[in-house]
Amino acid sequence: MSATTTIEAATVEPQHAEITLTVNGETHRVDLDLRTSVLDALREHLQLTGTKKGCDHGQCGACTVLINGRRINACLTLAVMHEGDDIVTIEGLGTSGALHPLQRAFVAHDGFQCGYCTPGQICSALVMLGEVQAGWPSHVTADVGEAHIALTDDEIRERMSGNICRCCAYPNIVAAIREVAPEASRA
Repeated sequence: MSATTTIEAATVEPQHAEITLTVNGETHRVDLDLRTSVLDALREHLQLTGTKKGCDHGQCGACTVLINGRRINACLTLAVMHEGDDIVTIEGLGTSGALHPLQRAFVAHDGFQCGYCTPGQICSALVMLGEVQAGWPSHVTADVGEAHIALTDDEIRERMSGNICRCCAYPNIVAAIREVAPEASRA
């Protein structure tokens, strides 16, 4: 055997699947590489570009969408895992003529500057408010046994900590969330 042995790289063809995704109440049949994230399926295959690609590592929250009512980083989950699930993006929350209350509050309180993180912030805030209503404690909840959780600024900041705003509009984001928080959750 010679000192220089050539190793040929095996060529592996990407595997594809035709799947059905339900996004914002509409059914879409798409042919995807099995490695396609929900984020890339939304942006590149369905042209729903409201959901943003920030870090593509699940650290910034810009890609937050709702899947079966839970907030999910769309960059960290594969589209094939969500066939038949209910996916909601920022485009599914309101329209230009009829904004969702959180969208209106973000505009009213200038809860965005460059706006890049805003879709993820709003999707995350929507589910976060539901978690508070359901009585789910956070790491800063004063009494985890308490049935009513006061939605303090600290609670909001902790619960939204997975969504980064590089422009530092955090006080305005907190104000926008407080405006739409159900009366029972306000501190």
